[in-house]
Amino acid sequence: MIATIASATILGARGHPVTVEVHVGQGLPGFTMLGLPDESCREAKDRVRAAITSCGIEWPNKKIVVNLAPPQFRKVGSGLDVAVAVGCLVAFDVIPPDAVDGFAFAGELGLDGRIRRVPGIAPMVGVRPDATWVVPTDAVNEAAVVGTGVVRGVDHLSTLVAALTRADDWPELDGEPPPDDEHEPVHDLADVKGQAEARLALELAAAGGHHLLFVGAPGAGKTMLARRLPGLLPDLDADTALQATMVHSAAGVTLPPSGLLRRPPFRAPHHTSSVGALVGGGSHRYRPGEISLAHGGVLFLDEMGQFQPKALDGLREAIETGQVMVGRVEQDRVAMPARFQLIGATNPCPCGAGAPVECHCDERVRTRYLARLSGPFLDRFDLRIAVRRPEVGDMLDGERGETTASVAERVERARSLAVERAGRLNADLDDVLLHEHAPLTDDAERLLRAELERGRLSARGYHRIRRVARTLSDLAGLVDGPIADDHVATALVMRTVIGPNTIGAAA
Repeated sequence: MIATIASATILGARGHPVTVEVHVGQGLPGFTMLGLPDESCREAKDRVRAAITSCGIEWPNKKIVVNLAPPQFRKVGSGLDVAVAVGCLVAFDVIPPDAVDGFAFAGELGLDGRIRRVPGIAPMVGVRPDATWVVPTDAVNEAAVVGTGVVRGVDHLSTLVAALTRADDWPELDGEPPPDDEHEPVHDLADVKGQAEARLALELAAAGGHHLLFVGAPGAGKTMLARRLPGLLPDLDADTALQATMVHSAAGVTLPPSGLLRRPPFRAPHHTSSVGALVGGGSHRYRPGEISLAHGGVLFLDEMGQFQPKALDGLREAIETGQVMVGRVEQDRVAMPARFQLIGATNPCPCGAGAPVECHCDERVRTRYLARLSGPFLDRFDLRIAVRRPEVGDMLDGERGETTASVAERVERARSLAVERAGRLNADLDDVLLHEHAPLTDDAERLLRAELERGRLSARGYHRIRRVARTLSDLAGLVDGPIADDHVATALVMRTVIGPNTIGAAA
């Protein structure tokens, strides 16, 4: 007898529909699995047999062949266990064939028949949204985020068999709606003492979506400032929230109780992270990297000078395109979303002092340290700020600065203005939109021309200066008319040269 069961698997951060075909017939007893299963998927034959026999169902002494269609891509993980088990039970005449019409199944089987959650429930359900999905009980909210059909939660194979054979009703789920996601306590910007320029840069980065680099001595407050950026950002829009939820689900990251990621994620990988950990990929299963997990939010690279140069350069494609392609060959390449806001923090040299008089590093050591940050990579930061240690008076006077809540209100107004005007944030304005929405006064144009003629700005830097100046104008409430030279000058000052002897100079 042949049974056909609907399910899905994941490749990268996307789901792919899979049809599980089970044939039971005469021949040498055995269990064969076809359709490019990986090792963990191939082990399903032992998990399925143990789970079925644990439910008191006899395993037939026949030849069983399971095909995972289509065969063009590799099936990974244990998420097909339940579908394979249901297919076997239909082929064994335990479950009526018409009982599984319109159903799809996802989940891992324990040897005792328990059904466990697997990474990627949301992307799996997303490729068959109209089906009636049967998923582990603790994954119901995650599945309901993308599924438009009925979602059934089951925690044991025997319960599933009883429901499909009409021997018992489907388990009742908690009728209460998922709780609203409680926002994690934000780090308040009011805790930052002094640092007026760095605080302004943080506000600019939040308002315009600009990439930001802090350069300064240890203890100057670079990490403290960077961790306060997510509190300035608004909730994710519906599309970005769904994309971010799909990525986090595929990576197995814990989602909020409602199943939908609403707040911008904040990812801070360690400086020992490899290229694969940052960008994503893998030998068989392509997993989302940190840049995809930061989609819609913030990627914070602390101690950026300690990262591998090739790992940092691997971020350049994602910075420009908002996605990353992983895979070994063209036919096997997978696109994953990676539109994030990059915040970096680095010391100016190995000893951290930076200033020529205070620094204990020689010229060669400083040059080699900063050479880890390539010019093309640094050029992609709209804002590069030299952060100095706060003054003693600022640290000890006890006065708190402006709160995150009040700054976030200005940020929200500026972002709304930019989206209403051009349909996107200022950091995403292309050449045509810059010409249309960020014209310059004659004095501002002369100032930028002089910087270009001196060779202190690249073509990319020129456009990034204009984008930052546009955000400065928006925060000042000057949404109409050309951008003045004082905003261009401020944007230039906030683009510090990164070099062994030029920390603090404008570029």
